[in-house]
Amino acid sequence: MEISKAVLEDYCATREEIKNLRERIEEGEKYLRAMQEEGYQVSDSVKGTRSDGTIGQIKVTGFPLPEYERIKSMTKRRIAKLKILEDDLLEAVNQVDDFITQIPRSELRIMFRFYYLDDMEWYRVADNMNSMFPKRRRKYTADSCRMAHNRYLDKIK
Repeated sequence: MEISKAVLEDYCATREEIKNLRERIEEGEKYLRAMQEEGYQVSDSVKGTRSDGTIGQIKVTGFPLPEYERIKSMTKRRIAKLKILEDDLLEAVNQVDDFITQIPRSELRIMFRFYYLDDMEWYRVADNMNSMFPKRRRKYTADSCRMAHNRYLDKIK
């Protein structure tokens, strides 16, 4: 299987984009709920004829329907985009998993799974590797794991 470093980086970027999109959807839904539950009102002062026939300042108050509909529409579009991205991510996960299973060294396969599939940072990868291989003479470090990863990717180019 031919997979490049760019594909792995794109997989990571897509995963982060999905997290960000979920946060934005949650914020939009939270704002819409707050508008509905709290009776969100906007008001403005205009000059015009009052109900008693006099001319002067009038305070107009109401629900901000255009803003509500705009945020509701934007949230729906984000949900649709999220579904598309999740489908793309599932396909990318399968590609990355297939790539990882073809790595000849077990130690590297474990590192790649921790980093890409479990979304761990390099220091956590090193900690988990050290707990999996406690009798190893030289302990894993974040840099040693990262360099082993980079060397392997450079080797397969």
